[in-house]
Amino acid sequence: MHKVMIILAALIGVQSAAQAKSKYPATRTLRISDGTQFKPKSYYPEFSWDTTPRYFMFGDKNKLLTKEQVHFIAGQTDFICIEKSHGLKPLGAAELGAKHEAKAFRKVNPDMKVLFYFNAAYAWPYTSYNEPFTRENVEKKPKIKKLLVSHPKTGKLVDRYGALCYDVLNPDFRKWWVNTVAKGVKDSGCDGAFIDQMHGNVEYRKDKKDEIEKAMGEMMKALKYKMGRNKILLANNAYAESARYVYPVSDAIMFENYARVKSGKESLLAEWGEMLRNAKAGKISVFRLGVEGTWRGHMQPNMPELSKEKAEFALACYLIGAQPYSYFLYSWGWKLATGPLVDYPEFKKPLGPPKGPYKRTTPDGWEFTREFEHASVWVNTETREAKITWK
Repeated sequence: MHKVMIILAALIGVQSAAQAKSKYPATRTLRISDGTQFKPKSYYPEFSWDTTPRYFMFGDKNKLLTKEQVHFIAGQTDFICIEKSHGLKPLGAAELGAKHEAKAFRKVNPDMKVLFYFNAAYAWPYTSYNEPFTRENVEKKPKIKKLLVSHPKTGKLVDRYGALCYDVLNPDFRKWWVNTVAKGVKDSGCDGAFIDQMHGNVEYRKDKKDEIEKAMGEMMKALKYKMGRNKILLANNAYAESARYVYPVSDAIMFENYARVKSGKESLLAEWGEMLRNAKAGKISVFRLGVEGTWRGHMQPNMPELSKEKAEFALACYLIGAQPYSYFLYSWGWKLATGPLVDYPEFKKPLGPPKGPYKRTTPDGWEFTREFEHASVWVNTETREAKITWK
């Protein structure tokens, strides 16, 4: 009986989300905070201010989603990414995990936009495509080593987090990578790709910084062309100056904020400006804020309770800078067990379009306010306090 109730509730959520898309006229829904209109591309997901617009990104290496989990997530968003290792154990390769879930979500919501994950710097050993880039295979086939980064002092292959590192300066690698990611998107039946790590492993070749940045831009441009004009290219953290050649060819940009230093008061203010820049350029923004008090390598034991306590601050930070086609991602990690299955009631409350841009209470202060159709938002990014008053 309990499972039946969960499925019914999720189904109602999916229906409500679909029905809400015509609630507000396009002139209000897509009005940017500077008064101009957002111009979405035909292959973007549908966007609605009815409730908090959300993007989900998750994976579980050991298992696939249950029916109940698919319905729960589909009841809250129609824009997701299947993470890098999902479905590896039950299916043998991550691209099969992405394919399985894309099909499952479209059964619930045919309009669901699903992205395939791939990394531009690290050869994660989760897809079948990266099998050549294991240490064992590299030793057997020395030619492969030319496609990877070696440490400038030792000559040994660089290993980051258990993965060998791609050499974006090698044109043969770039050709392989573009063909491989496009194949992954096609094989998995996804609507585009989420590309992680824009840095090109520049840490080990700082004297070639400019070359690496240009090569990253060329590679991403080639991928966009290879995938096809109706596929979404989402680039993680590509708003940075170092990704200036990637930015123009990307449809969407994520603000990852994986560490506390990345979500400081100055950083948040800058990112609100970048979200405006994205909207004026017709690009999607994904604003991700980790749970306050947690960051990479510093997880707290009292989850998901802490995430619920801290949700108001994270949501307020998103709402202050949100533009049309800005999506909110809230989690304390990238696994299925780190947020996507938590029920946050405030994220489902009626929101409505913003009534205008945010206001800074004093020219040099860190208190900000913004009005929405059904919510008044206040946040102090210096004291890390927030209050959302729902109308």
